[in-house]
Amino acid sequence: MSAPTVFDHPAARALSRRHRLRWWEPLPWILALAFYFMFPRYLGFGTELLIMVLFAISLDLALGYAGIVTLGHAAFFGAGAYTVGMLAHHGIWNEPISSLFIGAAVAAAIGLASGLVLLRTTGLTLLMLTLCTMALLEEAANLGHDWTGGFDGLTGISIPPLFGLFEFNPLFPKTQYLYVLGALLICFVFVRTLVYSPFGHSLTGIRENTLRMHAVGAPVRTRLVVCYTISAALAGIAGGIWAQANAYVNLSTLGLDRAATVLIILVLGGYGRLYGAFVGAVAYMALSHFLAKVYPTAWQLGLGFLLVTIALFARGGIIGLGETLMARLRPKLKPKPPS
Repeated sequence: MSAPTVFDHPAARALSRRHRLRWWEPLPWILALAFYFMFPRYLGFGTELLIMVLFAISLDLALGYAGIVTLGHAAFFGAGAYTVGMLAHHGIWNEPISSLFIGAAVAAAIGLASGLVLLRTTGLTLLMLTLCTMALLEEAANLGHDWTGGFDGLTGISIPPLFGLFEFNPLFPKTQYLYVLGALLICFVFVRTLVYSPFGHSLTGIRENTLRMHAVGAPVRTRLVVCYTISAALAGIAGGIWAQANAYVNLSTLGLDRAATVLIILVLGGYGRLYGAFVGAVAYMALSHFLAKVYPTAWQLGLGFLLVTIALFARGGIIGLGETLMARLRPKLKPKPPS
């Protein structure tokens, strides 16, 4: 009889089960593809929704898995958007896919440079410094009028057809929707692989107990900086796609509203959960769209009430609430053994 290995430990078996693809995981992608055929008039809304999901996933990697508290993640979203927008507007480079890689590289460089400084701090100090970084980039974009368009932004950005075949048309965003869906799928698979890797497990350990990770010799700060840089690159991709899909870039990509919105989405859906970004983005954008129609002047009141309710009674967000309900119902649904 062979000796037990580390992979026979119950915790290791649990992690292995979590890593495996579960039966319901293809459902969000099937629903997203079905949306394309069932609601062709709402593809613009769907494109915006998918971009916010990708942006929320980038923040979840830093906040939910590594515990990096940030309120300035829109800095990287805007960096990617402005990079793609300026390259296309000034006739330097406008090929869609390679432009995204350039936007991601610029956002990652900003994330690396700022992370090396900011991640020396924690708590409220870190929160304020991330906010200041975003404000500095926003003011730089405002002052650099010749390149960024200043307060008015860059309009009329020309994006050539994808693969030379599929036109980017803001009025009929069929190409944009499938383009964003494909990019989201690739980025999600990358993040899923990352968070279930040893590197991802070490991030979770840092989030839960930084002192213990220092005690076991883990390079805590290095891993936080790497995570922050990857998160920034993903946010840059989301921003670059936003610029391509809308054919313009303005200061809203670097604003506090966008940073706060993506944070609200994670709180609603449940941060530290792979599909929290999906659930939170759908809940936030669908509810805000509905409330804006019903109460155009006070729609944020209903959204705020929902957010307060979730924060008070469902600390794990909508997904956490669902998990709690399923845990309570499971013993009742199990058949009783015969007496």
